[in-house]
Amino acid sequence: MTMKTKQLNSKGFTLIELLVVVAVIGLLSTMSIIALNNARMRARDSRRLSDIRQIQTALELYASDASSYPATVTFGDSATGIKSTDGSVTYMAVIPNNPSPRAEGGTCPNVNYKWTYTTPNTTYSIGYCLGTAVGDVAAGSHCATPASISQACSSGATPQ
Repeated sequence: MTMKTKQLNSKGFTLIELLVVVAVIGLLSTMSIIALNNARMRARDSRRLSDIRQIQTALELYASDASSYPATVTFGDSATGIKSTDGSVTYMAVIPNNPSPRAEGGTCPNVNYKWTYTTPNTTYSIGYCLGTAVGDVAAGSHCATPASISQACSSGATPQ
């Protein structure tokens, strides 16, 4: 054998080297997909809490003008929103829906936010669920009321 023949035969990667590279790439891609899914879940939970706070603000503005809270609130319905009784003031044009997917890892039900109020509309609660803790609000089912963003729900207000 000549020197040129030995050099031509020794070029390239072995099968084991290629398998190791493919395994490392697969491991890295799996880890990045898991991290991305966790980031998406946290983003949805942050949006849920932001939605609830915005709805609470609109409801407090409404109650400041009307001296009571609205009897009904329809989530995601742009036709109703939160408007003054005469329709001249819009406090919130579109009341947001619970972002999809609504169920987070089996800890939350796959439902929209839940609205309950007391007659004569002096208080309300909005049931919602977080898959992960957001700030000082723990994961799990919560109710937003005029007094708090996060408290235990009565059985009728818990999202189910």
